[in-house]
Amino acid sequence: MKKGIWLLLVIVISLASCSKEVYMFTSFHEPANQGLRFLYSNDGKHWKDLNKTYLKPAVGQQKVMRDPSIVKGPDGTFHFVWTSSWKGDRGFGYASSKDLVHWSEQKFIPVMENEPTTVNVWAPELFYDDVAKQYIIVWASCIPFRFPKGQEDEDNNHRLYYTTTKDFKTFSPSKLFLDPGFSAIDAVIVKRKANDYVLVVKDNTRPNRNIKIGFSNSPLGPYPDISAPFSPNFTEGPAVAKIGDEYIVYFDSYREKKYGRLKTKDFIHFSDAEKETSVPEGHKHGTVFKASRKVLKGLQKSAGIDTAKIN
Repeated sequence: MKKGIWLLLVIVISLASCSKEVYMFTSFHEPANQGLRFLYSNDGKHWKDLNKTYLKPAVGQQKVMRDPSIVKGPDGTFHFVWTSSWKGDRGFGYASSKDLVHWSEQKFIPVMENEPTTVNVWAPELFYDDVAKQYIIVWASCIPFRFPKGQEDEDNNHRLYYTTTKDFKTFSPSKLFLDPGFSAIDAVIVKRKANDYVLVVKDNTRPNRNIKIGFSNSPLGPYPDISAPFSPNFTEGPAVAKIGDEYIVYFDSYREKKYGRLKTKDFIHFSDAEKETSVPEGHKHGTVFKASRKVLKGLQKSAGIDTAKIN
């Protein structure tokens, strides 16, 4: 009888372990024509590189795959968007997957086709709005002479735009998402609770080039009173991981050629998190999401990693 109880307990523990989700971090290496990479972590703090490209870029004028953003929909499908060119494209790349190994045909989503002078479409970022049951995609574009120039050249004076979709087949007309009065790129929406959203965004003006915060009761804003910077200068590409009651904000310190990490509970007060975290060398601008251990094992198997010898 006792043997049967212990066996049942082992099975329950094993099933619980298999169903536990892990943290995933989209990634790319320079040069950006290599394709989509992944990091993974059990705790959201210590990351390992799978050392494989899982999807090579096939759309866009320059066919790069920068700033990869992935979100998992309520049906378990992973949706993926990325920057497909430095300049010249008036849209971004899109693909979907059930397991992060096998991907749909890549598509080019021409979100700025009605703005013929658009210089670029940078860093599309996905957010699933579980209230409106739709996906929000936010990106940065420069339309020369549209906004006061400030210190930026006309081909580098960005503002943030967005579209929404429920199926990635039809998209709402693109609209202005944020004009904070300065050149802004790399926007990440974080939901803390009902009617409580945070925007993490890069001020791309010279000499700032650092990361700031906005707050709103809606994912689509408005986000008034953008904060003073919380990151050093020459930082970009923020990604946010929620771990317990804390958030770790990862960001690309591109002058130092490393990934910076700060932690916060309220997005007002930040402290250093580098000693309690680790990020593999070469990792560039990605986003954090969660996936099942089954999905991770499929990625590891595809990368030739023996899953029997690892956690």
